[in-house]
Amino acid sequence: MPSGSRVLAGVLILAWAVVYLVTQVLVTPSLGVGTTLLAGVLLTTVLTLGYPSALRGPRAARTLSRQPGADGSGSGSGRTIAAAGRSMPLRSGLTPDAARRTAQLLRPLLGGDAVAITDRERVLAFVGPGADHHHDADEPRSGPGARAIARARTVVVRGRGSLGCPEPQCPLHSAVVAPLAIGARVVGTLQVYRVHEDPPPRDLVGGLAGILSLHLELAEADRERNLAADAKLDALRAQINPHFLFNVLNTIASKARTDPEQARQLLLRLSDFFRYAVRQDGHFAEFAQEYFFVRTYLSLEQARYGDRLRVRYDIDPQVLTAHVPVLTIQPLVENAVKHGLADKVAGGTVRLKARVDPLTRTTSIEVADDGVGIPADILARITSGEFGESRAGPRPPGGLEAGVDGAAGAAAEGGVGLRNISQRLETLFKERYALQVNSTVGKGTVVELRIPLR
Repeated sequence: MPSGSRVLAGVLILAWAVVYLVTQVLVTPSLGVGTTLLAGVLLTTVLTLGYPSALRGPRAARTLSRQPGADGSGSGSGRTIAAAGRSMPLRSGLTPDAARRTAQLLRPLLGGDAVAITDRERVLAFVGPGADHHHDADEPRSGPGARAIARARTVVVRGRGSLGCPEPQCPLHSAVVAPLAIGARVVGTLQVYRVHEDPPPRDLVGGLAGILSLHLELAEADRERNLAADAKLDALRAQINPHFLFNVLNTIASKARTDPEQARQLLLRLSDFFRYAVRQDGHFAEFAQEYFFVRTYLSLEQARYGDRLRVRYDIDPQVLTAHVPVLTIQPLVENAVKHGLADKVAGGTVRLKARVDPLTRTTSIEVADDGVGIPADILARITSGEFGESRAGPRPPGGLEAGVDGAAGAAAEGGVGLRNISQRLETLFKERYALQVNSTVGKGTVVELRIPLR
C-alpha cells in the first residue's frame, strides 16, 4: 500500500475512534447507532475528499489551474476549467460575439495555440496564429471540421497537410476538433490547434466541448421558454374582450350627451388602457405600472356600472417597485367584475391587496369580490386540475371555462385568459409561485397569487 494511503487509513481509523468516544462514551445517555454511523460517514467523506491520497491522485490534477503551453511547460493561467464554465459566454447562444469571447477565454486553458468555434456553416471565431487567413465567417474547412460534424465524434489531426488549409504558410500543424451538440443534433465544432506536430489533449478538448454543448442546450431551453412566454403574453393581449371595448364605447357615447367632459376623460383612459396592453415590452413591469393599468380598467367599468361597482385598494407602498409579470393582475380583477359582480343585482365590492414579504422574498397579490361566487362542483374541478392543471396544487379559476352550465358557463372566455396566465407563470417561475382560488356561493371569491420578489 502506498505511503499516502497508509497515512489516510490511519487518519480515518483515528476519526472513527473519536466519533465513537464522543457519541457512545462521553455523552450520557449515549446517542443512537444511526447517529454514530452518520457522523462517521460524513467525517470520512470530508477527510477523503480533502486528502491528496493515492486513491484520488495528486491534488494538482483537480484544479487544472495550470495547462501546458506550446512547449509543454506549465503556463499559469490563473483560471480553472470550473471557473471558466461558470462564465461561459455561449450560455447566450451560438453567436459570433459569444463564440469570440468563448475562444478567447478557452485558449489559455486548452493547451493550444489557436482556438476556433464554428457552427455547421461558417467559422464564428478564430483566435491565435493563423487568424490572418482563417477568417471569421469563412466556411468550415472541409477536413477535420467536416468529419467531426458528420461523425459526431472528436477528430485528432497530425500534420499540416491533414488540416485542410490551402495556405502554404499556415503555422498550424496539428489539431483536435470536437463536435458541439444540442441533444443528438450537432450544431458546430470546437477546434484547438497547435503549431507543432503534438496535438492538444483529446480528452480535455472533448470535455470542454461537452461543457459548451451543455451551455448551448441551456441557451436553447431559455429561448424556447421565452418563446412560450411570448406566445402566452400575445394570447393574453388578444384575449382583451371586445365586448368590454364595445360596452365602454357605448358608455362614452351616452356620456357625450349628458356629460361631455366625463366622456372625454373616459376616452383618454381607454386610450391609456389599450396603449399599455399592446405596447408593454418584456414580461415584467413594476407593480406601480400594473396598478395604474388596473385602476384605469376599473375606472372604465365604474363609469358603466355606476354605484353597483365599488373598489377598495390595500397596497403596501413597498410593493410599488417590485416587478411582476405584465397583464397578470388585470385579468383577475376583470374576472371578479364580470363573473362575480355583473350578475349580482345589488352589485358589490372588488378588493385588491398587495404585500411584500422581505423574509420569504415573495410578493403576494389578492383579488377578492363579494359577488355570486363559484359553485362547489366547479370549484372542485378547478382545484383538482381539470381545467389545464399541469402540476400539483390549486390553480387559477379556470373553471370559468367552456362546458360549464348557467352563469359559470358564460365565463368561458375569461377562463382561457386565466389558463394562459397560469401557464405563463409556470414558464417564468417554474415551481416558485402559487395561484389559489377560494370561493363560496353567494359570498364571493378570493384569488391569491404569490410570486418571487424581483
